[in-house]
Amino acid sequence: MTTYVWGYLKEYEQEREDILDAVDTVFGSGNLVWGPRVGMFEEAFAAYHGVAHCAGVDNGTNAILLALLAMGVEPGDEVITVSNTAAPTVLAIDRVGAVPVFVDIDPDTYLMNVDQVAAAITDRTRVLLPVHLYGQCVDMAPLEALAERHGLQILEDCAQAHGARHHGRIAGSMGRAGAFSFYPTKVLGAYGHGGATITSDPEVDAGLRRLRYYGMEETAYYVVARNGLNARLDEVHAEILRRKLTRLDEYIAGRRAVAARYAEMLGGTDLVLPVTAPGNDHVYYVYVVRHPERDRIIQGMKEYDISLNISYPWPVHTQKGFAHFGVGKGSLPVTEDLADQIFSLPMYPSLTESEQERIVEALHKTLGSL
Repeated sequence: MTTYVWGYLKEYEQEREDILDAVDTVFGSGNLVWGPRVGMFEEAFAAYHGVAHCAGVDNGTNAILLALLAMGVEPGDEVITVSNTAAPTVLAIDRVGAVPVFVDIDPDTYLMNVDQVAAAITDRTRVLLPVHLYGQCVDMAPLEALAERHGLQILEDCAQAHGARHHGRIAGSMGRAGAFSFYPTKVLGAYGHGGATITSDPEVDAGLRRLRYYGMEETAYYVVARNGLNARLDEVHAEILRRKLTRLDEYIAGRRAVAARYAEMLGGTDLVLPVTAPGNDHVYYVYVVRHPERDRIIQGMKEYDISLNISYPWPVHTQKGFAHFGVGKGSLPVTEDLADQIFSLPMYPSLTESEQERIVEALHKTLGSL
């Protein structure tokens, strides 16, 4: 049987009764789209993060896109971010007509190199968009200082960092807004698409709520105040997420246990294992390692029916769909170099010790054959 980087079936079996009860509760309520469950989840998710507001949306891409719009970003404005991220981060920037300005990444953590941000700021910069990647947070203090000095806003991309903390502060609570994805693979995942943006700014929250509903006022249906989207979170996903949120800390503990076993069993290899930045509490959305013979390792592991993943093999700025930004290959050397070396091992809370031992044994054999 093939072992994949991620799987939900064992978790579903453990939680099946509760998940099906959530579905039945919503289906039997008479409210499938615009009922009370979304609001209940929003209240719980905001409380978990210690912020005032949460607006549930249909996916993580729109969580970023609508946040940018609600924060007043306009065509031609610049947003500073990284190229080592999932394409939706930059797709959202592009969709609002803004221009992504890329800085390179730290060679140890693969997170935004905050030392490069100051030089990237221009008179068109409006937002700093750090991506809390792989399960840990960007160093926020320098970004907060720059934002204050230059009158900028911070939007945190938290799609891979549910529950991660930086010097005790939880991801999503450190900027003007924080955007989340609930894609099924996430630390907190739905059984389909979902997303949310959190904020303590009532103006941003009001904008999000209007924009996710066609640009209409929720108290004045069919009256469009601003061109928006149909981007609401469904009731059934909200109820499943509300229930799973009560288990989020357990999911995180399980991921940390898997990561600790990897660190112990792979410590003597020539793999470069994950580095946790100072002050960070890592939640290990993915367990990213590095090796110059990455492609041979991935191919070799297939012989043992173990499928690995690369997050991400093609930096955003090198992709055809983003060629119009005019950022050529060679402009982000660390990002480009690491894209040829990084890969992810299987990581999810229900991964058993015996399954992990099989993965590591196969990995040792593959490394030994290089």
